[in-house]
Amino acid sequence: MTAPEADLDGWSAAPFTGGGYTHDVYRKGTGPGVVLIPEIPGIHPGVLALGNHLVDNGFTVAMPSLFGEPGKPATAGYTAAIIARACVAREFAAFATNRPRPVSLFLRALARDLNASTPGKGVGVIGQCFTGGFALAAAVDDSVLAPVLSQPSVPIPLGLARRRDTGLSEPEMATIVDRCTNDGLCAMGLRFSEDMMSPRERFTALKERLGDAFEVIEIDSRRGNEYGFGKAAHSVLTDEVREVDGQPAYEARKRVVEFLTRSLT
Repeated sequence: MTAPEADLDGWSAAPFTGGGYTHDVYRKGTGPGVVLIPEIPGIHPGVLALGNHLVDNGFTVAMPSLFGEPGKPATAGYTAAIIARACVAREFAAFATNRPRPVSLFLRALARDLNASTPGKGVGVIGQCFTGGFALAAAVDDSVLAPVLSQPSVPIPLGLARRRDTGLSEPEMATIVDRCTNDGLCAMGLRFSEDMMSPRERFTALKERLGDAFEVIEIDSRRGNEYGFGKAAHSVLTDEVREVDGQPAYEARKRVVEFLTRSLT
């Protein structure tokens, strides 16, 4: 399957400053707000396709350009270069355990700003891969009602402690647990069963803390699986989606839209 065409038509871009950081934010659509955090290497064609899909389903989407060149295809060399830069950036603290990540302050500010200009009860936040856990960290702010963690891979899962780490500091996690217990906050997590970059232990740790408030979708990518997913299948909502009813990544994307609609309207 060829990659979708990069389509920036209709997206407006403007710098946004929050938490001491400034990034361009691409915005499009009407309706309740969703912060769509791109996966590495950035706002590549697959991320744009997801953003346009959300717009088509009635959401206002704000995509912060945290790294990379918006619209540029995700080649192996380009992706490797962006990973190398992101992993050493203090903003993301890619290897740290039980630590807040400074980018979360920016994302919370962006969520509040989007909430103030859109008609929903609050906003959703979707994080993917390197940014997967940032969606839950953003939900420390009351404006976020629907965090979606798609294949969260930070902290980089080297060793058991990092595989089990939720990507949040303990005070942040305590706030999320309190919101789930007392405010009805719910979150979603998505991953492929054999994905080593987004380890099962991380979802187990999140489930232990959040209980039924954390909905998990795990797609079978074991050898010989029915839908032919490779062992390296990773990007649930972008690269692995085939728009065929019953295809698990396609059905997972449908469920995300249902979750956002229910939570925000």
